Order: sequence, then structure tokens, then C-alpha cells
Amino acid sequence: MRGDRVEIVVEAGDAPRTYEVTATKAGRRVEITNRRGVVEVSEVTRSGTPVRTARFMASRVLALVEHPADQVKPEI
Repeated sequence: MRGDRVEIVVEAGDAPRTYEVTATKAGRRVEITNRRGVVEVSEVTRSGTPVRTARFMASRVLALVEHPADQVKPEI
């Protein structure tokens, strides 16, 4: 959903760096995958096609913070 956002804090030697991956259009979402020592954060379309991907070494990731989009429920 538009508004999904993930912040990644990575150890970069002298100081930690923060990266952000955001769902930029309606219908897109952000998915996180952790396999074989690599953390992969991707913005994907409704059909599952990746649009943007960021990869980080799992041993360097200090924090991974997910900020889901606000779900507004219509009143009945």
C-alpha cells in the first residue's frame, strides 16, 4: 500500500547509516527477505514484480523498522 515504509540502519565503519525504502505508488508494497546472510528490501507491484531492491549484508544490519501504511476503514 502506498505509504508502506521500511528503515534500515546499517553499520558503516565510523558511523551507522540509515536507508529508507518506500512504496511510492498506490497498490505497491514493501517486502523484506532474509536469506543466506543477505537482507533484501524490495518495493513490489500488485503482481509481485520488484520495482526497486536494496540489499544489505545481514551481519551489518543493526535495525530494521517497518512503518505500515495507515489503514483507514470506511464508516458504515
